[in-house]
Amino acid sequence: MYSKILVALDMSERAETVFNSALSLATSNGSSLLLLHVLSSEEDYSPLPIPSDLWELYPAGGNDLTVETWRQQWVEFEKTGMKTLQSRVNMAKEKGIEAQYQQSYGNPARTICRVAKEWPADLIVLGRRGRSGLGELLLGSVSNHVLHHAHCCILTVQSPK
Repeated sequence: MYSKILVALDMSERAETVFNSALSLATSNGSSLLLLHVLSSEEDYSPLPIPSDLWELYPAGGNDLTVETWRQQWVEFEKTGMKTLQSRVNMAKEKGIEAQYQQSYGNPARTICRVAKEWPADLIVLGRRGRSGLGELLLGSVSNHVLHHAHCCILTVQSPK
């Protein structure tokens, strides 16, 4: 039914549930997987963005050491993402599933939709935090955007409470 499944993952604990759901679908359908991690400051475990006017806001803190520390944090964040993706691809391949991975910078919701269309995916599997109301309005919802803008079917996996 679904031959190409894009799996949108972040580095949270929730991602394990999303990955396992996609792996189960791929196993039963003989699907190939594309594991996608979008590097974004919106992600829970990413380094906070440095504002462009840092030196004006914090003259004592806005020095080269601050910027270098931030760069090191981003490099580590990228490496962790790549290691996690590679590990999950290896798990899929051990089960006989064709799998690849991609890590990209950008807005998570728009990047997921773009990559799904370019690949082209038959199904997108992604997690849902369960935000609603004011939290969703203020912080946005990646899953909500993808549901309304993706070209293909969507499976949202609710995070266990």
